[in-house]
Amino acid sequence: MSERLQPGDTAPAFTLPDADGNEVSLADHKGRKVIVYFYPAALTPGCTKQACDFTDNLDLLAEAGYDVIGVSPDKPEKLAKFREKEHLKVTLVGDPDKKVLEAYGAFGEKKLYGKVVTGVIRSTIVVDEDGKVERALYNVKATGHVAKIIKDLGI
Repeated sequence: MSERLQPGDTAPAFTLPDADGNEVSLADHKGRKVIVYFYPAALTPGCTKQACDFTDNLDLLAEAGYDVIGVSPDKPEKLAKFREKEHLKVTLVGDPDKKVLEAYGAFGEKKLYGKVVTGVIRSTIVVDEDGKVERALYNVKATGHVAKIIKDLGI
């Protein structure tokens, strides 16, 4: 199981394909704060709720200096369908080989309906302008999570 990140850690660098197949790198956002959130699968109820909540609050977050990137193990084609179906504005990137998910501690053992399974751990990492972890939240709930982040960040 991968190590969980802690505040002050350097956020692992990544470059992943977005829904259009374009490369998105954490380095592209240097000088801005970035909310990197990890979710199990596009087009599922909880992940849809979370992505829609981020989309609904994207302008508010951007005004406060935050960019948002959603990471799942999905391929770009599925991310494109997800974006179109739900009218998402948040940047979605795919990590099919799960290397970035593992680097961020967002893949490993978790409880699902009382059973221990291996999979994506719904997580949110807030990265500061210098690429350091400001907050690392693991096992977050899909519903109400975006509102909690906004409140916690004082936005």
